[in-house]
Amino acid sequence: MSSQDERWLLEEKYGGEKSEAFFADLERLRTGEPLAYVIGHVPFLGCQIYLDSGPLIPRPETEFWVEKAIEKIKTVATPRVLDLCSGSGAIGVAVAKHCPAVRVVLSDVTDGHNNTVNRTIRENGVDERQIEVVNGDLFENISGRFDFIFSNPPYIDPALNRAESSVKAYEPHLALYGGQGGLDILKRLIEAAPKYLAPEGQIWLEHEPEQVEAIRQSAEACGFRATTYPDQYGVQRYSVLKFR
Repeated sequence: MSSQDERWLLEEKYGGEKSEAFFADLERLRTGEPLAYVIGHVPFLGCQIYLDSGPLIPRPETEFWVEKAIEKIKTVATPRVLDLCSGSGAIGVAVAKHCPAVRVVLSDVTDGHNNTVNRTIRENGVDERQIEVVNGDLFENISGRFDFIFSNPPYIDPALNRAESSVKAYEPHLALYGGQGGLDILKRLIEAAPKYLAPEGQIWLEHEPEQVEAIRQSAEACGFRATTYPDQYGVQRYSVLKFR
């Protein structure tokens, strides 16, 4: 636990008052629990994303590419957006917050985060008519075509063992690990996507830098052209797929 984490907890959750509850939360931090879970929410593109149900904590790397994606969305008159493996709902809620004309579908394999996502929608003043929350395995309960498909899927390769100890201990493994090479979900998503993407649509996928070539090959096999971009740290972090 860093002194910075302690200060942030004190100010963000307790308004500077060192109460009994504050000291109890310090113990949570000392055991390694992530600060975002202890506070209960995290900022994301001007939104407050709640973490009551323990979803994957939204990362700055994701925030970086979603901000760029929002600028693209704003060039479409009445865009339809699909956020797959939506977890906390951070991507879809931020899109809806910044793009009032958009219609967003959030889809996650589990319904365990639905109440938290609905709270995030309400607390951020997003029109609930903009967003539909569904559950299913990738496109299982999805219909129609979308102008944008966004996903921060499980993509960690267990063999790399790159995740920090607190991530392994506290964040949901279902949202972290993507099978062999971390590519199982990514490949399934790309293979199923053509029937759900509008002709001029785009797919934005977050991934590991080691997965760039495999994503390119899967994309080409499914009729897409993939272009990969670095995040704010210079890491090849996300790819945009379009029909060739």
